[in-house]
Amino acid sequence: MDVLRVLSVTMGRISTFRSYQIVLLLAAAMAVVAFYYFGSEKQNFSSTTKRIKETQASHNTNRDDADLSLDIRSGQAESRQGSRDDLEEKPQRIKRFHALMMFTKVNKSLNLQNKFQVAMRSLAKHGRFLEDEVLVLHFVSDVGSQELGERMLQELLLDATFLYEVVFHNVDTLTEKLFPIVVAMQKHFSAGSGAYYSDAIFFLSVAMHRIMPAEIKRIVQLDLDLKYRSNIRDLFQEFNHFSPEAVIGIAREMQPVYRHTFWQYRKDNPKSHVGDPPPDGLPGFNSGVMLLNLDAMRRSTLYNQLLEPKRVTQFAEKFHFRGHLGDQDFFTMIGMEHGELFYPLACGWNRQLCTWWRDHGYGDVFQLYYQCDGPVHIFHGNCNSPIPED
Repeated sequence: MDVLRVLSVTMGRISTFRSYQIVLLLAAAMAVVAFYYFGSEKQNFSSTTKRIKETQASHNTNRDDADLSLDIRSGQAESRQGSRDDLEEKPQRIKRFHALMMFTKVNKSLNLQNKFQVAMRSLAKHGRFLEDEVLVLHFVSDVGSQELGERMLQELLLDATFLYEVVFHNVDTLTEKLFPIVVAMQKHFSAGSGAYYSDAIFFLSVAMHRIMPAEIKRIVQLDLDLKYRSNIRDLFQEFNHFSPEAVIGIAREMQPVYRHTFWQYRKDNPKSHVGDPPPDGLPGFNSGVMLLNLDAMRRSTLYNQLLEPKRVTQFAEKFHFRGHLGDQDFFTMIGMEHGELFYPLACGWNRQLCTWWRDHGYGDVFQLYYQCDGPVHIFHGNCNSPIPED
């Protein structure tokens, strides 16, 4: 270390000084050593800067320790730009992978808190990114849940071996932006009989391309009741398999939900495959794991036309559709005629575990929908289904 070399040279010249100068010189030298050895171990956590976890496994082991701070911005609908000094010192360009989760009313639900712990611990356990890549975790949250989330994340992501950033978006702010866009579809795809302002947030994925800033080109939206068994970075690689027309990657629904919802249309059109099980049927989609190509959504004339109130009403009337699952219902409905807009994500990326419909009138066909061959990358404990232990 340079400070040691300075110290040795200084000691060689001690004999030329008087005794009191020797004492002063030694004190100064020891102060420098103490600064290097002890001052460098301290971490500075400000009120807005909580934690960035520097990768350990994939980084060069000879590198100095990085700044361990995470930027948390409240209520901002944009990717977090703070604490970039350390990242910008790297010669390569930083690449960000964006993932979003709903995080409302978590502070009032122990059940949601437990699900969040499972999701974040498993994500951190299996997540691996390259040295100059950052996973940006977006949470749509109320104030109370954000405060809880900030505290929980410091522990839950403690073992993450990759760089990450956290961004909290205020749910009220996003709802205000969403409501004018999705109000027409709410009466067709929401529980209850009308369009409720608070329900608009359940259609966030539908209009994400109009809400997020242009610099965010792709984002993955994830339910909170997930357990990761593979590297989440691999999920982002599925974007590379989209067809030119596809704007959204999404897995099929693994229960006969839409066999039931489309009952009137199926009765009137007995030769239709709407609501039928795979591989030849159209079972609908499940929105627990979604890949949203925001750039493609912005460019797609067809997709944006389908958001128009008149078109939504036409589709709902044609299919006699009345759902209650928000964005999932909308994607399922338009997918019956415009499958080219969707990339079929393998069922292993959203291995749903709910079996409710097996015991409610569809036991004879249930397994045709529920079967999922191939490796399981993400378990989805929908309808409060237990998730297998490791």
